[in-house]
Amino acid sequence: MEKEKRTINQNRAPIYEALQTFREMRVVPFDVPGHKHGRGNPELTAFLGAQCVSIDVNSMKPLDNLCHPISVIQEAEILAADAFGAAYAFLMVGGTTSSVQSMVLSVCKRGDKIILPRNVHRSVINALVLCGAVPVYVNPEVDRSLGISLGMQREQVAKAIKENPDAVAILVNNPTYYGICSDISAIVKMAHDANMYVLADEAHGTHFYFGDSMPLSAMKAGADMAAVSMHKSGGSLTQSSLLLIGPNINKGHVRQIINLTQTTSGSYLLMSSLDISRRNLALRGKEVFARVIRMADYAREEINAIGGYYAFGKELINGNSIFDFDPTKLSVHTRDIGLAGIEVYDILRDEYDIQIEFGDIGNILAYLSIGDRPQELERLVSALAEIRRLYQTDSSGLLSQEYIAPEVVSSPQDAFYADKKSLPLRDSLGCVCSEFVMCYPPGIPILAPGERITSEILDYIEYAKAKGCSMTGPEDPDILNINVLK
Repeated sequence: MEKEKRTINQNRAPIYEALQTFREMRVVPFDVPGHKHGRGNPELTAFLGAQCVSIDVNSMKPLDNLCHPISVIQEAEILAADAFGAAYAFLMVGGTTSSVQSMVLSVCKRGDKIILPRNVHRSVINALVLCGAVPVYVNPEVDRSLGISLGMQREQVAKAIKENPDAVAILVNNPTYYGICSDISAIVKMAHDANMYVLADEAHGTHFYFGDSMPLSAMKAGADMAAVSMHKSGGSLTQSSLLLIGPNINKGHVRQIINLTQTTSGSYLLMSSLDISRRNLALRGKEVFARVIRMADYAREEINAIGGYYAFGKELINGNSIFDFDPTKLSVHTRDIGLAGIEVYDILRDEYDIQIEFGDIGNILAYLSIGDRPQELERLVSALAEIRRLYQTDSSGLLSQEYIAPEVVSSPQDAFYADKKSLPLRDSLGCVCSEFVMCYPPGIPILAPGERITSEILDYIEYAKAKGCSMTGPEDPDILNINVLK
């Protein structure tokens, strides 16, 4: 009983505590890593600091093992589960990409159908390439004026379930990159009534678990699994993530799936950052994110007062395809000042030394979280006002479409591994793509393996390239050629 009380004490950070003890022991290292507490790489030690490299250590008995945790890592995972209201939580050191892929691979095998929106992160479709599952897309509604894809409508999900009763799972973005939330509670009920699992990509929803004015979190809605990107809004180090599961998921099976692809040399820098960040959120998260919301609301009001821009928020909610909105997201529509979002992104970085999260064809996103301060927001607002004054131009001729419904010809796995040939971009019209094409961020594929290449898609790719979007995915880095099925 005493051990159980200690386990759920959110003031504890067991991995951090074990590393502190380890540092005091002055252990002589005849194991990896080869830098030996930083002594073998003085330049790295000078750059990162002795305190940092001294805890970049290998798994050992006092520090547990990420592949099969039985002590401090297990304690940290139990604490994370308690903080997030999950049945169990797994510490992930391969980014939320690994969390998403483990989530899909845990419930899907070759030939299984999974219902999902097409505006998913590439990691979801990558998982389908790995396991051979077949996507059933619920094409999201699109806000034509903003040029963004929205959430899944309840009626469309119900239709997909009725037409595909053999599907094994439904995947939900909670939220999208822009902060749009589907009605996850209704989707969970529909899915469970049809004996399907619900998986949530919560890469951008860590804070939903800590705040009174937030949209509903996946675990609270009754979802079966959720991939949570702690390094985005939760404050942990880049590449650290959590995979949460509900009571109907076999913990041991998920661990086996994770161990298929996750490193056997888990980084204690990443794991300790998850441990410490979880403690911070559990103890202070509600207070911190209430402040973030206040800052975001203030910034929206100030940006909208400039004129020309539209910093959108909860007024978009329609009860269905926009069931809720993440109030921390500072998404700003820029087309009405005659500039694509990526052009504003570039100007902010090059002329004002302001790095925002991303810009696409019509919008920018400034990512607000626990480390932001009002003075930086004031600087952003001032810069946007000056950009409008200096760079505003005619908006006619700007493309606004952000989502293009795909024609799926084959499964992502079959297309990815099929015999292929490389064609000049324009010569690929009508062919079936065998690779990914996307703007990154946000990493939502314009084309995925197995999808038909249309003139609309080609126009979008060329327009995005011309505007300066960072295009990734294809074998040809210049995206002059594209791989298609023979």
